[in-house]
Amino acid sequence: MMTSRQHLTTNPSSIKTRFAYLFLRNLKRLNKYRPTSSSSRAVYQRYGMIKFAADASMASAVGSRRAWSRATLLKIRNRALNCTFLKRRRIHALRRRRAERKSRNPRQECAFGQANELRRLVPGGEVMDICNLLDETAHYIKCLNTQVQVMRNIVDFYSS
Repeated sequence: MMTSRQHLTTNPSSIKTRFAYLFLRNLKRLNKYRPTSSSSRAVYQRYGMIKFAADASMASAVGSRRAWSRATLLKIRNRALNCTFLKRRRIHALRRRRAERKSRNPRQECAFGQANELRRLVPGGEVMDICNLLDETAHYIKCLNTQVQVMRNIVDFYSS
């Protein structure tokens, strides 16, 4: 039986291999910006940068074939936008959501609640119909599982 480390070296075109390569490259770049203090804020910022690197690496490894990866890549490209613009956008989105909640009746809320929750969790899911949403969710879960496996392999490799 093949171990996960052997699998990484046998199939160079797999998503797992591409993700591992991109993630390690991004971690190497992040290593240049090590925080000088170990305050809780510095640790949280470091956590955010690593999470961002993992998401960016996975979306890049998948490419533009999937809607969730396109949405993630677009979010990464737009990350450099002005913070005030983003704050305004968030405020408008919150107002829109509040208005939508008030206009729905309770039966609709129950029927569409789970789908809306899923739309919120999957990148780009807000604009998908239910069939595409379920397909993208399945692929997104597989990719998140791959992400966890690769990260575990990295931790195992460096801790032994």
